[in-house]
Amino acid sequence: MPKNKSHKGILKRMKITKSGLVRHNRAFGKHLRSHKSGKRLLRLRKDKYLSNPEAKRLERLLYRRLRGRDQARATLRRSPNPTERKAMQAERAAAAAAAAQSESK
Repeated sequence: MPKNKSHKGILKRMKITKSGLVRHNRAFGKHLRSHKSGKRLLRLRKDKYLSNPEAKRLERLLYRRLRGRDQARATLRRSPNPTERKAMQAERAAAAAAAAQSESK
């Protein structure tokens, strides 16, 4: 089975940050600028970050996990496999037991 190809048009127009946010230029800022106020043009120069639903839609085109501007970084962490999950649960139980024992003293 061949590898999936990411959407080249999106990759040319958007930058994916290290943390998974998708940055892009704002619309309406490149031409027909004479009737727009200076304040508006300054605002249009700044980059914008994709919202959560837009990032989800782009995930299908780019074949990778992305993060919307309102999502926490933890959303990009991979799920642990069953052995890792059991080890994490055992660590939590041991920490809880140690905390309960120290409180009882």
